[in-house]
Amino acid sequence: MHRKGKALSELDLQPDSPPASPSLSVEVALDVPLWTTFHYLTEQPLLRGQRVQVSFGSRRMCGVVTNSFNENKDYAFRMKHVGEAFDELPPLPEDFLALVNFAASYYHHPFGQTLFTALPTALREPRAVRLADRQVWQLTPAGRAAVIPPRHKVRFALWQALSQGDLTPEAVRELAPGGAAILRQWQQDGWVRRATPAAGAAQVQGAMPLTAEQQAAFDTIQSAKAPCKPWVLHGVTGSGKTEVYLHLIEQQLRAGRQVLVLVPEINLTPQLIGRFVQRFPQTPLALLHSNVADGERLNAWVDAWQGRARIVIGTRLAVFTPLPELGMVIVDEEHDGSFKQQDGLRYHARDLAVWRAHRAGVPIVLGSATPCLETLANVEAGRYRRLVLAERAHRSASLPQVRLLDVRRVRRSEGMCDEVMAALAERVRKRELSLVYINRRGFAPVVACTECGWISGCPRCSAKLVVHLLERKLRCHHCGWEEPVPHVCPECGNTDIKPLGEGTQRLEAALARALPGARILRIDRDTTQRREAWHEIYRQVQSGEVDILVGTQMLAKGHDFGALSLVVILNADGALYSADFRASERLFAQLMQVAGRAGRADRPGEVLLQTQWPEHPLYQALVAHDFDHYARVLLDERRQAGFPPATFQAQLRADAPTLAEATAFLQDIRARLAPQAQQAGVMLCGPAPALMVRLANRERAQLVLESAERSGLHQLLNHLTVWLPEQASGRGLRWSLDVDPQET
Repeated sequence: MHRKGKALSELDLQPDSPPASPSLSVEVALDVPLWTTFHYLTEQPLLRGQRVQVSFGSRRMCGVVTNSFNENKDYAFRMKHVGEAFDELPPLPEDFLALVNFAASYYHHPFGQTLFTALPTALREPRAVRLADRQVWQLTPAGRAAVIPPRHKVRFALWQALSQGDLTPEAVRELAPGGAAILRQWQQDGWVRRATPAAGAAQVQGAMPLTAEQQAAFDTIQSAKAPCKPWVLHGVTGSGKTEVYLHLIEQQLRAGRQVLVLVPEINLTPQLIGRFVQRFPQTPLALLHSNVADGERLNAWVDAWQGRARIVIGTRLAVFTPLPELGMVIVDEEHDGSFKQQDGLRYHARDLAVWRAHRAGVPIVLGSATPCLETLANVEAGRYRRLVLAERAHRSASLPQVRLLDVRRVRRSEGMCDEVMAALAERVRKRELSLVYINRRGFAPVVACTECGWISGCPRCSAKLVVHLLERKLRCHHCGWEEPVPHVCPECGNTDIKPLGEGTQRLEAALARALPGARILRIDRDTTQRREAWHEIYRQVQSGEVDILVGTQMLAKGHDFGALSLVVILNADGALYSADFRASERLFAQLMQVAGRAGRADRPGEVLLQTQWPEHPLYQALVAHDFDHYARVLLDERRQAGFPPATFQAQLRADAPTLAEATAFLQDIRARLAPQAQQAGVMLCGPAPALMVRLANRERAQLVLESAERSGLHQLLNHLTVWLPEQASGRGLRWSLDVDPQET
């Protein structure tokens, strides 16, 4: 959210203390919601990209120098002085600053806030950082000629270990707790030295032979001349896209280049990293996602920046990681909505990755079994090139059989019909793995009163409170509100209140009662909060300790459970009624992905989908595994309706204590924008209430800007952001601008 800031003259023109003889001024970017940089004085040369500490109002803040030096200004006596310059790291590289500048410009976000969003948390603080010691200890010729008596056990052990190879500081601590002091003395004596280890040649283990389709895709990408268009690797689930990635990465590593791999979800990284480590055991790898502690993330980010890490695997924020020897970018599951940031800088990591690869002149591969419609439109327009993997990589694997179970006139117990229960029981008897998929966590989506019709609603949001029975809590999955499950109806006092609908907790309990011998494992956000949760999940599955997985969309993508033979899909129909024009695309992608978990090895796979609309074209395309046909249908619908990707959108959102205030603000914006919008060919839609009107005690409305030409839309947005902060001042409301929005 942006708020109007004070003028520069009010914020930054009072010096901390009179500088001795300042002669230079420098521009500094700060993490503030203002569309400008700020001038400070300095007595020493500072480099563009260097971190500094400055005073901003009453705060001490971290800043980044953004310009070369200017001669002293007439008003220099009124300017503040740079407090401290940090030099434990080199200045931020130019290609990193260029990416930040593009993101700020395209998404119309203040440059300073964009820059600090892109930095690791530790580098946003106004203090020097401690970095991991990556240098190793080496014996010099004098050290090799030295004689250490064996009776000096610690020294002799250190000398012997160094004689066999370099030692990292961690290895020294493990070998001898006091070894560092001994080595410092030996360094003064000229026996050892500190050195940065050279990157060795890429070592590859366990490379799998490629199928004919995989080999053709690999050869096509490898033989393309730079600069090349983005590659869309469209492979059915289980077709071995990851194996193609690994072969491509091997070629980049052998050429001495780095590779950036983006994945949408944290839970995809353990299995993926396991494959990378197994394939490239000697290659330094950096892991960047939100479950990595700040210190670890900083060291991984710096390792990538300094060229020590050769492979970087991360979620969306990793797209900003500086890589001096970037050779290739890979975006796995490119269709996934997790690549879009939904607050602050609302960037799309896939799109930034495409821009970054184009600017660097390196290939980028966008992989998916269900490419998004924007990507397919780029393929049709000739901007991207598609490579298809139509068959599963495993010799005996085939696409699963999908059966639709019409439940309109069928009795169901805990949301599951008899045919589903029989299929699950048969798989348990055979000790085959099954997956029950429902995209709703908790015990039930709502508690209701059978007498007066009361429903458990969130007091702060336009949402229902979900039952979490194990904790005896009602919880809002949007704002986090919690309250105990009531024993009687709060409205009429009726004791007959019941949970309605099913969630993962309820299904887990129901299956445990119906199949007492089954070993059931629930996988949702509640059960995967611990850092090591996914490692334990994979261990249990791979060791055959699980019969039935019950989970949400966390299980719908990227995971390879070879023993899985049955997938059951429940409550999918709800998305067919959504007001979001992207709902059908997302549902189809989810169902294609979750269905693809079955039959990936030598066991045939079966998918049972309960529905009240078996004749719906989406489900018929799912049965036929015909992604291309249904994607064309959706693209035609979008073009006829004038929705993206046929047009380009931006969304101005406002929230205030009341909906009337938010709507009035957007009405004023629309009236002021109307003349320029007409000239730029931009249509203004709204304002209208958001799909979820109330969130965390604030009411929300939105104004959509839509244009057939991207340039006209951005021209209008440039005009809008000049005066928009002033319009919001003093109204008690917040606003945000979302370019290429993914939520309506």
